[in-house]
Amino acid sequence: MEEWMRLALEEAGQAEQEGEVPIGAVAVAGERVIAKNHNRSIQLHDPTAHAELLVVRQAGHLLSNYRLNDVDIYVTIEPCAMCAGALLWARVKRLVFGARDSKTGAVFSKASLLTEGLFNHDVEVIEGILAEPCRRMLQDFFADRRPSG
Repeated sequence: MEEWMRLALEEAGQAEQEGEVPIGAVAVAGERVIAKNHNRSIQLHDPTAHAELLVVRQAGHLLSNYRLNDVDIYVTIEPCAMCAGALLWARVKRLVFGARDSKTGAVFSKASLLTEGLFNHDVEVIEGILAEPCRRMLQDFFADRRPSG
């Protein structure tokens, strides 16, 4: 799992270099990466261009299927409500994320959209993989943008 999360962190780093919020995601089917991406909302002028949604779209195209029953999504930060909902609709097998997002996380922090039995599909959730580097990257990004003193 750490291998895939490291790839997601690389994508998050790419997002940061592009001036985007540093969140990265990777879609894995079996033992193969089928999609990887990072936040692109600013550059695409698209509020839905979150890392998770971009990899879900890429995976669907690659697999020629809107159902991703055998796909795991790795993301550096706990998904927001929009992204958690998309994982449900795509019927993703498993979500693996690094750190919780106390401001907008919709898996545990602000809402619990992926609670087992809540909807007609359950997404297995694993959290805390490389949590510290995932958390630190996001915190450092925002700290650098806040006015000091």
